[in-house]
Amino acid sequence: MHGLARSGGSRELLRWLSGRADGWAGLLGGDGTVLHGVARPPGPSGSGPAILASPSPGGAGPATLAARCARELTALGARSSSFDKGAHTALLYSLDTPPDVPAPVLAVVGRRPLPDGLSTLLADAALPLAMCWAAESVERKRRRVDLAESRGREAVLHLLMTGQLSIAHQVAGALKPSLPDPVRVCVVECAGPDRAEAARICADLAGGRSWIVRCPVYARHLILVVPAEAGLADGRLGSRVASVVEGCVVGTSDDVPLADTATAYRQAFHALAVARGLPERHARFGSAPELALVAGAEGARWADALLAPLLAHLPRRGQDPGSQELTATLASWLAFSSHATDHLKIHRNTLAARLRLIGELLGRDLHTVADQAALDLALRIRATPALPRPADAPSTPAYALDAILRLPAVRSWAVQQLRPLGDPEAARGPSDPHTTLRTWLEHEAQLGPAAAALDISVPGMRKRLTRLETVLQRSLLRAPSARYDLWLAFRALDLANGA
Repeated sequence: MHGLARSGGSRELLRWLSGRADGWAGLLGGDGTVLHGVARPPGPSGSGPAILASPSPGGAGPATLAARCARELTALGARSSSFDKGAHTALLYSLDTPPDVPAPVLAVVGRRPLPDGLSTLLADAALPLAMCWAAESVERKRRRVDLAESRGREAVLHLLMTGQLSIAHQVAGALKPSLPDPVRVCVVECAGPDRAEAARICADLAGGRSWIVRCPVYARHLILVVPAEAGLADGRLGSRVASVVEGCVVGTSDDVPLADTATAYRQAFHALAVARGLPERHARFGSAPELALVAGAEGARWADALLAPLLAHLPRRGQDPGSQELTATLASWLAFSSHATDHLKIHRNTLAARLRLIGELLGRDLHTVADQAALDLALRIRATPALPRPADAPSTPAYALDAILRLPAVRSWAVQQLRPLGDPEAARGPSDPHTTLRTWLEHEAQLGPAAAALDISVPGMRKRLTRLETVLQRSLLRAPSARYDLWLAFRALDLANGA
C-alpha cells in the first residue's frame, strides 16, 4: 500500500482498492463531486483491468450512489458511514488533510456481501491516501501558479509586440524583473519537450535579468528578452545557451529600444532559421536596414491612409472587436498565419470572422502575398516611432505603394536584400534562386503550386527554400517569414526596371 502511494499516488491506491473490493473506489468532494474514480468492469469473477473514471459531478451506477452517500455523510457531519442501496453497499471515510487542503471523502462501492476485512483495509488506506491527496493538491496549486505566471509573461510580451509599453511596464512590475531598455531578443528552439528545464537553465545563465516567455505559437520555442548591456550585449548569452542546453538552437537579434521588441523578435526568428544549419547552433541577425525606416515620411503618410478605415472602425455592438483588437488580429495573422489562433487565444472561426471584417474595411484580400506585404509594411511603419507625416505626401493608398517602392532609398534597400542571391542578370534556368523565389511568391508562397510550376517535387521545392534561408539569413518556410520583404524587394526592382 505504501509502495503504491510513493510510486503511483492516489490514483494507483484507488485502483488497488477497487480491485480488493471488486467494485468501485473513488475520492469525492463533500458536495458529491467525483474527484477521482476507478471501477472494475463487470465479469463472472469480478476480475479485469481497472478503468479510471473522469472527474465529473456524477455518473452512472456506483459513482452515482457514492455521490449521493457523500452528500449524506457531509450533511450528518460524520467521519465515516456505511450505506446500503439495493444490491450494493457503500463504505465512506472522511480523510484528514492539512487545513489549507479541502478534505475529500474516500468511498468504496461493491456488491454485497463485501470481502472480509474490507472496512479495516479502507481505514488503513485512509492515511496514505490523505497524504497523497495533500501532496497532489500542493502540486496542482504550484502548476496553477506557474501557469498564471507564464500567461502573465506572455501577456507582457504581447503588449510589447503591440507597442503598449505603459501597460507592459505595469504588469511586469508585479512579476519581476523590470523590463530592460534597450533590449536584445533571443529565440531558443528546444530539442526536447521539456521547455521548463531549458527555461531554468536560460534563467541561470542570464543571472535572473532576462524575461523568459514560453512561445504561445511554437511549442518548442522560448523567447528571451534580455538587457542590451555589458556581459549580455556581446552575444555570449545566445552562444552559451546553445552550448549548455543540449540540442537547442538559438537565434539572436540586434540591440533595439524596448519599443521595437516586435522587430527584434522577427530578427531573432530569422537568425534561428540560419542557426539550424550551423554546427555551433547559434546565429546573430545579419545587419540590414529596416524598410519601415527607409520608407521615411512618405511611407508614414501612406501607411496612415491605408490603415485609416481600420483604425477608425467603431463596433456596432459592445461585444464586437474594436479597432485596436482588429489591428492586433491583423498583425498576428500576418506574422503567424493560422497559428494566430494560438497567439491570440481565440477560436479559428473567430479569427476567420475578424479577417473577413478587416478585409472588407481595407478593401484587401488578406490571402494574397501582395496585399499581405502591403499591410505588413504599413503596420511596421505605424509601429515605428517619431516618423514625420508631411502634408504634401500622397494620400491614395490604393496606388501609392508603387510610389513608395520607387523611392531611391527603397530601391537601394531592395538591391541589398537580394544581393545574396547573386546577379539577377545571370538568372537563366528554373533552378536559379531568383526564379525559385519569384515563382514561390507568385503562387502565394504555396509549396505545391510553386513546385508544379517549376516541374519539381514538393520536397525538392522545400529543400531549395531551406538552402535559400541560409543564403538570405532569413526564415522563409516558417512564420514570421521574410516573404513580405522579398515580395516588396522584387516589386521595387521591377518598377525600377520599368516592368
